[in-house]
Amino acid sequence: MFKMECREATPSAVASPNSSNPTSPSTPTSPPLVISPCAACKILRRRCGDKCMLAPYFPPTEPAKFTNAHRVFGASNIIKFLQELPESQRADAVSSMVYEASARIRDPVYGCAGAICQLQKQVNELQAQLAKAQAEVVNMQLQQANLVGALLCMEATAPPPQPHPQQFTIDTFTCNPQSYHSNPGFIDDDDNNNNLVSLWEPL
Repeated sequence: MFKMECREATPSAVASPNSSNPTSPSTPTSPPLVISPCAACKILRRRCGDKCMLAPYFPPTEPAKFTNAHRVFGASNIIKFLQELPESQRADAVSSMVYEASARIRDPVYGCAGAICQLQKQVNELQAQLAKAQAEVVNMQLQQANLVGALLCMEATAPPPQPHPQQFTIDTFTCNPQSYHSNPGFIDDDDNNNNLVSLWEPL
């Protein structure tokens, strides 16, 4: 009887870890990853696989890029064109097709060529303005050089300044009597003196 009680008590004493802590949190499971299809597959309404050729170049956040390219070139032509190019050149090719498609939608007649012609016209106008400005600068430089040359010629051919003749006044004779004798034009001969004396004689 005692042996039976011991055997019955043994399994009840051993408890599993899960039974001792029934409220232990379970390992959180991550939500399933939802992969959004690319803009091309979404517009074409087809399944976007892992090896979709258009997915790297037409993300789902930019649907207008594929819309314009598909409207002008067509999806089959875009895929065919990308297949013929190496992978390193596909991004540039897609950018070119998107730009051409956008230009063709804005200007159905000329497309991208119209924008290029407009830019070329602006370049020609700016070049003409630049050439005109350069010609005006050269003309002003020539005028300045001619003016400087004319001034130098005038200075070289101008006669040297001559001294002014000395003018004698009464103050000059009173202050400097020697000027009376040094002036050859003044009356200094004897005949003239005699004539002056005769004029003063009384009648």
